[in-house]
Amino acid sequence: MPEHKNNLFRDMNIREKTATIVGIGSLIILVLSFVIGLYFFGLAGIFELLGVQYNSIWSLAIFVISFLILGIIVEIFFKVIYKLSVRNITGRIKVFFVRISVAALSNWLVLFTVDEFMKSMILSIRSEIIIALLLAILEVVFDDDKYKRKE
Repeated sequence: MPEHKNNLFRDMNIREKTATIVGIGSLIILVLSFVIGLYFFGLAGIFELLGVQYNSIWSLAIFVISFLILGIIVEIFFKVIYKLSVRNITGRIKVFFVRISVAALSNWLVLFTVDEFMKSMILSIRSEIIIALLLAILEVVFDDDKYKRKE
């Protein structure tokens, strides 16, 4: 049976293989663009409401991309901290508050770090905390149920 699958791939001509690769690549680019666009316009709106100063649209774009890249790295470590923290906690409300706290702390750490490295952005500590809490709440609300602890 596995030979049959290999034969199917071997029987595809170059044009079909290229079309498949281009299609998958285009889908990946589309999804990444959508996620970056959501963060870009979401942070632009939040920055406008909080009165955050930035020099240009490009500085905001660099901020968002830096936030996403550093956020992925930091999220890995804080997910482990969250898992270890709630291992012995019972009760959904306690787990929820630990999760919000860990997510807000990781978001604030990323916001603070990116803000410190970018001279074209001016974020106050108040704005950083508000944005970190808002992003933490949105992460918890829109996250899968696989991280929620069962009682």
